[in-house]
Amino acid sequence: MSKQNNDGKADQSVPAPAAKDAKRKKPGWADGLRQLYDAVLDEPLPDSFAELLAKLDDEGT
Repeated sequence: MSKQNNDGKADQSVPAPAAKDAKRKKPGWADGLRQLYDAVLDEPLPDSFAELLAKLDDEGT
């Protein structure tokens, strides 16, 4: 909740909770986790997994 000054308007000097969260520094391990996640997404699908998916698609139709 924001404070009000003498003229009844909200005091802009009190940060909102969302603004406070945006200024929070992310932990050092967060970048490494993001890089690992991105690397896994870039890996090709193994042939055996692609074959299994194809069989499951064929059985479902």
